[in-house]
Amino acid sequence: MTRPGYRAAVSTEKRELDLDPAGLAVRREVLGATHVDASLEKADDVTAEFQEMITRYAWGGIWTRPGLDRRMRSAITLTALVAHGHLDELELHLRAARRNGLTREEIVEVLLQSAIYCGVPAANSAFARAKKVLAEDAPTD
Repeated sequence: MTRPGYRAAVSTEKRELDLDPAGLAVRREVLGATHVDASLEKADDVTAEFQEMITRYAWGGIWTRPGLDRRMRSAITLTALVAHGHLDELELHLRAARRNGLTREEIVEVLLQSAIYCGVPAANSAFARAKKVLAEDAPTD
């Protein structure tokens, strides 16, 4: 199913994905093309619509808005992921935060701020993941 203004960017064995081009571009820039392309390649009849939805609404609808820069969006996203204990996504977005220009020191500050407002146990887990990701030292694609 193709909607006006959108083009199919990737095909699955089941069907073509109907991905928002602007959202796909931002998603690849922020998360890295390697990660995004791998996620899209794994899309199937269960996950294809979810991939379309997050590309369209999260990446195309929110991350492309002019009101906040990507650094700020990354800081907010890190805090939300800490608050909800989504540690695998946190690792992904820690790398994205580095790619978006947050320094190691700024990431530490975001996690310290999160400790107060999200809870020390959540921040403790987040710091463990951050230590691992920051040891990589450079954003990866």
